[in-house]
Amino acid sequence: MSERGPATAPSHESSPESPSATAATASLTRARRTSLLVTFILGGLTALPPLSMDMYLPALPQVTEALHSPAATIQLTLTACLAGMALGQLVIGPMSDKWGRRRPLLVGMVVYVLATAICALAPTAELLIAFRLLQGLAGAAGVVIARAVVRDLYDGDEMARFFSTLMLISGAAPIVAPLIGGQVLRFADWRGVFVVLTGVGTILTLMVWRGLGETLPPERRHTGGVGSALRTMRGLLGDRVFTGYTLTGGFAFAVLFSYISASPFVVQEIYGASPQTFSLLFGLNSVGLILVGQINGKLLVGRVRLDKVLAVGLAVVLVSAVSLLLMATGVFGEVGLTPIATALFVLMSAMGIVLPNTNAQALMRTPHAAGSASALLGTTSFLVGAIASPLVGIAGEDTAVPMALVQLVCALLSVSCFLALCRPWQQRDPQPAPAPAKD
Repeated sequence: MSERGPATAPSHESSPESPSATAATASLTRARRTSLLVTFILGGLTALPPLSMDMYLPALPQVTEALHSPAATIQLTLTACLAGMALGQLVIGPMSDKWGRRRPLLVGMVVYVLATAICALAPTAELLIAFRLLQGLAGAAGVVIARAVVRDLYDGDEMARFFSTLMLISGAAPIVAPLIGGQVLRFADWRGVFVVLTGVGTILTLMVWRGLGETLPPERRHTGGVGSALRTMRGLLGDRVFTGYTLTGGFAFAVLFSYISASPFVVQEIYGASPQTFSLLFGLNSVGLILVGQINGKLLVGRVRLDKVLAVGLAVVLVSAVSLLLMATGVFGEVGLTPIATALFVLMSAMGIVLPNTNAQALMRTPHAAGSASALLGTTSFLVGAIASPLVGIAGEDTAVPMALVQLVCALLSVSCFLALCRPWQQRDPQPAPAPAKD
């Protein structure tokens, strides 16, 4: 693989004096002036995955009982949603490079709302899994296009800071979602969770329609078909460093999602916490993620090399995973909920460094194909997370060892990809030089 970034596609932009170039500049200026609204909308879009999954987490034991299905089958409702978001990004990302960001986003959001409403009516586990897959496919539009819009508007350290700012909004979703889910379960059954999600999706769709303009001017769009999109993705994957950051972030996300998938059973079934206590602990972990993300964006970015900050975050994740496995296997004797919750808090907090910095470092190398690059980033993360999800319950609901073991393996793989492919000790320009235009 090449160490340099992928070659930039031939430029077909209008001259600075042309009306289209002037309109594009004016559009980007307006987008920056309304950055508070744009930030809020993009944060909401990136919050779709945690909203779709975390609000549902306190209900997992109830769904298992109501649909008369084993825990491993019900965990597939999480896996299906995650796999749908992975595959959907792979399709919608290149579409947004060709047709712009706005139209694919609106279509995806409408389908997301409809699929979520149908989930509330699902009579069987199999039907719920099917529509959770559709929900994920449609919801992928929000998360993949949000990253592409950030790449349209920002660059360099400014982009890294913006990703950290997004975590202030999107990171609040894991705090609010389980709390809302736990409270909904006090007044309704698990179907009420999907009713609330339908309402949230509807509001967000209206906000996108009214408040988010097009950020990719026509002269910057790709004109090729499927073959062109595949060539673009092949070029992106041919960049060793881009692939390294993509895999580093993907395996780190798998650590996070193994916690998301297993924690309802570990915390509630093994350690006896109530749904409300679980929701509070989950929210506390998300507070840690937000605070560390803000420290990353406000204090570290621009002062310390991103690779150094990322290395520290990965080291903390690895140490936390080792600690969890030692506690789960009884090396320290019988431990209660407090030590386990502390290790999970540290692990989640470190994600506030790892996730925004891997995204920023990868997207810095892809100014010409932000949609496709965002799709590869998201697809890798969600697919690896979908594979890790069922593994955490493979030994049943009475032990936390599978969760801790999956987390440790994924953490080791994340660190290995960072060292072997990104090679952080090498000084380099994160922005690749454009290749000469082809005749």
